[in-house]
Amino acid sequence: MDDRMRKPPRNRRKMQSVTMSDVAELANVSPSTVSLFLRKPEAVSGTASQAISRAIEKLNYVPNLMAGGLAAASSRAVSILVPSVRNAFFAETVASMQTALKKQRLQLILGHTEYDEQEEEELVRMALSWAPAAIVLTGLSHSPATRRLLANVTIPVIEIWELGGPQIDAAIGFHHDQVGVAVAEHLIQQGRRNLVFLGARMHQDRRAKQRCDGFLQAAHAAGAVAKVVEHPDTASAEIGSMLLAEALRLHPDTDGIACSNDHIALGALFACERLKIAVPDRLAVVGFGDLSFSAACNPPLTTIRPSGDLIGREAARLIEDHLNGEKPTGSRMIDTRFTLQHRRSS
Repeated sequence: MDDRMRKPPRNRRKMQSVTMSDVAELANVSPSTVSLFLRKPEAVSGTASQAISRAIEKLNYVPNLMAGGLAAASSRAVSILVPSVRNAFFAETVASMQTALKKQRLQLILGHTEYDEQEEEELVRMALSWAPAAIVLTGLSHSPATRRLLANVTIPVIEIWELGGPQIDAAIGFHHDQVGVAVAEHLIQQGRRNLVFLGARMHQDRRAKQRCDGFLQAAHAAGAVAKVVEHPDTASAEIGSMLLAEALRLHPDTDGIACSNDHIALGALFACERLKIAVPDRLAVVGFGDLSFSAACNPPLTTIRPSGDLIGREAARLIEDHLNGEKPTGSRMIDTRFTLQHRRSS
């Protein structure tokens, strides 16, 4: 082989890091103005903003947000921990938070706990080592160690998607047992008396269990029959189909079905179609989540809309208020409520 082919190209330049001072020099502004632009661009004049933007693009400058954050005792990152990245409910909340926080030049760091409190604890420890601007947790149930870690922090700790228990700081969401009550009352108003709750992974999904408990209590209080059929695996249409078949095998008189979420409900509708069960004439089906496919099901699915986007926006607002130096006023519990979307499956 030719020796020339073994040698690296002579004109290859070693990559050099670009600093904030380089950006400031090219934009003809001070480094402090560049720093202010990166943190609060609305505070910099239009002319300077344009010059800085052009300099950043030309130099391919990537700001070290952590370094700037450490100097101010906190980073520009917000840690948010959700039980499942596969769950569209939480995706809606994360997306709305990201949109709102982007205006403050804050970035979300997403953690996935898989409904495991020990995993959540480890993620909280890691997040705190980054000096985040805020920590957002899903639900009110955490390990004792997690509560101790967050008890005395000076940043906002926001628990989302659940109300009704001890809070660390602020809580945004709704009462899941009331969701179950609303679904049971709806089915009973439709003349259904033999009810079944189909649930998945309720030994870990505390909020699904709360919805189930509220459903059973309301049904029994109204004199209706109410049973539970559940599966230990993650909710899916396949699991929902299996649960519907099992429910009818165990309780053939069932005329009303409540599902722990819309994926379970979708599978139940598939099973009804396969078994030639008329919905809602023979069997009414209600879901939870109002996911994108719910209105397009055959028949369109009656379900609960939990306002996941509003939860995200409210969480972002509390974080922005803290960063702007505003002192908390009023209740640190925000009830975003829920609505029952009545469609043709019930």
